[in-house]
Formats: sequence, C-alpha cells, structure tokens
Amino acid sequence: MRRLLPVALAALLAAGCSGAVAQETPERSSGTGPITFVTGRDTTGYLQPLLDRWNEAHPGERVTLLELPEAADEQRAQMVANLQAKSERYDVLGLDVVWTAEFADAGWIVPLDRGMFPLGRFLPPVVDTAVYRGKLWAVPYTSNAGLLYYRKDLLAEQGFKPPTTWAELREQARTLHEEYGVGGYAGQFLAYEGLTVNFAEAVQSAGTDILSPDGTRVAMDTDRAKAGLDFLTGGVREGWIPAEALSFKEEESRLAFQEGRLAFARNWPHAYGPATASAVGRKFGVTRLPGLNGPGSSSLGGANLAVSAFSKRQKSAVEFIRYFTGLENQRRVLTDGSFPPVWAELYDDPGLIKRFPYLPVLKQSILSARPRPASANYNQVSLVIASAVSNALTHPQEEDDGDIVASMKGQLSEIIRTQ
Repeated sequence: MRRLLPVALAALLAAGCSGAVAQETPERSSGTGPITFVTGRDTTGYLQPLLDRWNEAHPGERVTLLELPEAADEQRAQMVANLQAKSERYDVLGLDVVWTAEFADAGWIVPLDRGMFPLGRFLPPVVDTAVYRGKLWAVPYTSNAGLLYYRKDLLAEQGFKPPTTWAELREQARTLHEEYGVGGYAGQFLAYEGLTVNFAEAVQSAGTDILSPDGTRVAMDTDRAKAGLDFLTGGVREGWIPAEALSFKEEESRLAFQEGRLAFARNWPHAYGPATASAVGRKFGVTRLPGLNGPGSSSLGGANLAVSAFSKRQKSAVEFIRYFTGLENQRRVLTDGSFPPVWAELYDDPGLIKRFPYLPVLKQSILSARPRPASANYNQVSLVIASAVSNALTHPQEEDDGDIVASMKGQLSEIIRTQ
C-alpha cells in the first residue's frame, strides 16, 4: 500500500486541479425563455409528469429534460465537459451533493438568493450541502442517508435488539453467521465512491471528520479514524463481513440482503421497497447506523439543483427551481419517485409514514448525518480514500490500520494544499 498510494497521488497532482482557483463568473443573465434541465437518468419515470405541469403553466419557458447516464461519474464527466466549454446548452443542473464545492469554485454555477427559497422548512443538514464558503450555490431537491437493514426475525429468535454500537453489531453478526450460515454484515466495499461513503460514516461514527467543514484542512483524529477503519478491517479478518462484500456496490448489497444471504446490510432507503417484495418479505427492519459508543452518523446523499453560469435564461432557470423544489412537488418526489424529500414536515405526515414506514428513522438519520468532505477537488479526495481503504480491506492481516490512516492524512493534506 505504501508503494501504491504515493503513485496514485502523484498522478492526481500531475493531472492538475481545474477547480483550484475560482474562475471569473460570466455576467449574470436575467433572460427568460425555454430552458434545459440536465440530470441523471430517471429510472422511475416520475420526472416528466412534473415537467409537463410546469410546461402547461409556462408555455414561453418550456423545460426540456436531458438525461445523462445513471452512473454519477459519467454524469459529472459530461457536465464538466459542457461547462468547461462554456456551452449555453445546459440551464438547470441536477448535481450530486458532493459536487457543490467543485462547481462553485470553478465558476460553473451562480450563487443564489437565499430569500427566494423556503430553506427554513428544509432539513438543516440538507441545506448545508448546497452552501460553500458562506454562499448558497444550489437548492436541495432530494436527500439521502444510509440505514442499517436487519433481519428482525433472526434477531428475535436470538433475543437480540437492533444494534446501536459496533460491538453489538459484531456480536450479533458473528452469532447469526454461526447459527444460520448467513453473512454477518455488508456495505459497499468495492473501491469506488461507495467505499469512500462507508469509510466516512465509520470515521464520523467514531467521533471525528475527514476534513474541516470548510474543506481547508485534514481534520481526522488519527486514533478515532483508526477505530473506524478497525471496525471494517476487523469484520473482514474475523469473517463476519464476508469476503464477497469486497466486490459489493449498492445493487450487490441490496440483492444479497433481500435474497436472505445477509443478516445486516448498510444501504440507502431505495432498497426498502424491493426488500418488502423479496424473499425476506416483512421479516426485516431498518434502524440508524451503529457507531463506536452509540448510534452512528451517515453520510448525506441526494441531489441539488443549480443554475449554469453560462445559461442565457437564468431568470427562468431560478423560477423553475423554485417550482420544482416546492412542497407539492417534494411530496411527489417521495410518492412517485421514491426519493427522500428535503421538506422536514413530510417526514411527520401520518399518511406518508403509513406508506413509507422507514420515514421516522430516515429523518433521524438525515438529521444526524454529515456532508461528505467539502472540497473543490472532491474526486481526488475520494480516490485516495477509496484506494487506501480498499487495500486495508483486501489485506486485513498485512497492513497496520494506524499506518494506513497516517499515510492517508498526508496525501489528503497534499491535495488540500493544491486547491
């Protein structure tokens, strides 16, 4: 690992950091007219009806949906190529919450007037994902937080309550693995963004952060970060995290749980619906992620809506965002798209809770969640983390977790210095 990571870091630094210095933002446009909304592929078909409602009421400002690939990395690549060319093609951008700092720092999106949006009725941590260096650069549209899925039937047979600490999860996962021959616990442990998320959650749940809130320094306490990494590497070493989990992304972990091959799984809320119609049926429950000494902290997911700095119709783009993030549409985001909304009051709606029983737990998970590291060079940060943690999980008997954390801190510091 000591040989691999410096090479990866050198390659990143040699490639340069396009967002290191904020670019000069073009003159703001007050233009109106037809606009284009670019976002990841709509896998549920809920978007177009919402767009149709806007188009019927605004015939002179019709919005056209431009769908990018489902994978976030491919979405980002296409958006960046367009924005670097200063193209006018995109007006409203659907951004992963971790891209806010990068896009703002590069001058690709414009700051927004906080007073135009009901941010006080949104879940507070969700609003934080749209703020960079004191300015609002986007408007929250969907949120997300990790949940612990568990087999409540197996826990009941053993007299267990859902785990709230890593020690309880370890004991229960080992017991259920031995008694029932199922895998104990899995998250998203392949070397990609999902592994960065899982490591960030472990670090937060041990009581520290990867970067400072403003992204200007590495904030990890070495001992606490080591405890978070030990939770993961220890599970692999002891067998209650199965070896196959090292190849899991969201879909693989979802299938493994709903097919009855796991006792516990970390996943997003989207896995809830399919699980109810699967082999585990109603035999599972969800709770908050466990932590070192009590309930842990999830990474925040979701999407924000921003206005392209190169759009010639920014006034229409802002009005569309106001419409699209309104309460009525937020309800449809949940009921028709099955995505977590950003309006706090929807999580307390009895009718919605009856239909989506996980909402109260999800609300608490979001309120206790934290944004992923805020950095204009987030992709580089994520690559270094995922590479280091993947090496640790792949060779849990060979690497010292304290050395891995120390090496990671040094490389992250180098990335931060280039911003």
